[in-house]
Amino acid sequence: MTDRSEQDVLAADAAALHKMGYAQELSRRMHGFSNFAVSFSIICILAGGITSFQVGYSTGGGLTAIIGWIVGCTFALIVGLSMAQIASAYPTAGGLYHWSSILGGRGWGWATAWFNLLGLIFVVASVNVGVYNLFVGLVLNNIFNINTSAWGFWQQTIAVLLITGTQGLLNHFGIRTTTKLIDFSGVLIFVIAVLLTVTMLYSAPHLDFSRLTTFHNFSGAPGGSVVPQSSSPFYLFLLALLYPLYTVTGFDGSAHTSEETVNARVNVPKGILNSIIWSALFGVVMAASFVLAMPDPVKAAGDGGNVIFNLMASLAVPVAVKDILYIGIVLSNFLCALAGVTSTSRMVYAFARDGGLPGHKWLKQVDHKHRSPVYAIWGTVVASIAATLYSPAFAALAAGCAMFLYISYSMPVLAGLFAEGRTWTEFGPFRLGFLSKPLALIVTLGGILIIYIGTRPPNDILDSYFIGLLGLMAIIWFGIARTRFPGPPISKGEIAARAAEIVAEETALKGAQD
Repeated sequence: MTDRSEQDVLAADAAALHKMGYAQELSRRMHGFSNFAVSFSIICILAGGITSFQVGYSTGGGLTAIIGWIVGCTFALIVGLSMAQIASAYPTAGGLYHWSSILGGRGWGWATAWFNLLGLIFVVASVNVGVYNLFVGLVLNNIFNINTSAWGFWQQTIAVLLITGTQGLLNHFGIRTTTKLIDFSGVLIFVIAVLLTVTMLYSAPHLDFSRLTTFHNFSGAPGGSVVPQSSSPFYLFLLALLYPLYTVTGFDGSAHTSEETVNARVNVPKGILNSIIWSALFGVVMAASFVLAMPDPVKAAGDGGNVIFNLMASLAVPVAVKDILYIGIVLSNFLCALAGVTSTSRMVYAFARDGGLPGHKWLKQVDHKHRSPVYAIWGTVVASIAATLYSPAFAALAAGCAMFLYISYSMPVLAGLFAEGRTWTEFGPFRLGFLSKPLALIVTLGGILIIYIGTRPPNDILDSYFIGLLGLMAIIWFGIARTRFPGPPISKGEIAARAAEIVAEETALKGAQD
């Protein structure tokens, strides 16, 4: 793309943003691959694809791990297709919240924002706790032979402070640095996933492909009590879906960085869909390699949450290869959470920009030098660290973050199902055509099913948390937010009234940079 043509595209992106009532405050430096890399890094098959594998395997063995992955990723792709169509029409930071407000009303948008925000914060928190656990388990124990058996709450808390604080600093200094690291993350995940898969297959005692389609009921004690005892294959298969659904989530990151993406109407939908497709393809082959590499599939089921650690420790490859895998997996998880901080902070910034959060006057501010929402970034850092401090709530909500995120994904899609052809008449270049409403219906029904799955044993504690959250949200909305929350500008009059404010904000940014 020439300088002139890119300037034309940037001008069109800014004009589209102005048309929705917002100034171009953030810096548009992300191109197509970078937007894809944000979502691909947050999905990170080397994070949930490893740490949640035991859930998929301990339900029904290789069949539920592999077929469950395929079914779950197919649903994620349907969700992504529906989201991509809306993102193409409304390319703004905060994506889902803005879409729900436009298509379903101010209250629907407000509720979407809180589900999405809670899901994102607990994704960042859970991944960073995972970074600590992986670093201790893979690097300190295996590479440096350090005995960490006595480590506990304080070591984890200090580590999470350092890890999340570093991610906050990298985001603080602008999208240029963050983009380079996230681009690197996208490549690193591909490389390490391929190396891990090849190493697993190379070390397999023999390749028994029947394992991939064989059902074994490993629920209860045989599977290390990861999954409660059940005699229902259908119920176990539903629980196995938590494996791909926890892993293949976070692709809303492409939407949250819309205002920093060049040619957002085209590149954001591509980023959403490509991140899901490539994660699904590489993930299913990687999961299959785990199943095929097990010396004893029955014994592996009883390893609790350590099946992958035990497999990697027993790999018949040089120590240097193992060390590369260990370091690569830990680094990939760190960069996964880095991209998560980027995505979450843009959601915070967008919601605060419309008056949706306490302290919104600070949280919506953009640093003129770095063109980054610095207060939103540090608010994200503080919230995600705080989420890890109370273990009972953290364990439950971390397990439920996929549920919260998929609820937030389903809400604008459901609103679009009723608004399409009525109040929603302006679309972007990515269209689903006659498939739009049938896919939206599948997304809605799937969202309801995810709530059911996510609140069943072993995550049944989420049932009370979820009901309590709904009650709290109702109290806050009807007691406070309904009269105080203005929401995004939707009517032509509201958008026109912001014209002078948009000019002033962009002039101030330009003046500060000059």
